[in-house]
Amino acid sequence: MADISGTGRPERLSIAHSTVDGIRVVTLRGEIDQDVKDSLTTALLSLDGAEDGQVPRVVVDLSDVTFLDSSGINAFVHVHHQVSAARGWLRLAAAQEPVTRVVRLVGLDTVIGCHSTVERALRS
Repeated sequence: MADISGTGRPERLSIAHSTVDGIRVVTLRGEIDQDVKDSLTTALLSLDGAEDGQVPRVVVDLSDVTFLDSSGINAFVHVHHQVSAARGWLRLAAAQEPVTRVVRLVGLDTVIGCHSTVERALRS
């Protein structure tokens, strides 16, 4: 797990990785904003443990994300384009209502698959 700390606010975003049936699950906890967007992008595009030539499939567990701004939206769009270019996919899962509201407001849910639970994102 990686902890990304912002100025004066410890553990702004923590990132944990796991794999379920060959699909990377990236679990996020905390706030996604300008201060953590580069670390978030790097974590989502990381292929640690992936075999060469493996199509990137990533589910992002947002159940413990309390804040998402345009920097996070842009990071998700960038990652979506990168994994799509490699014939893979990115799915968002289990967002709390404030995060879901932002995702819907900007139309991100029309670009990236959004699911109510991680399990549904894995099965889709």
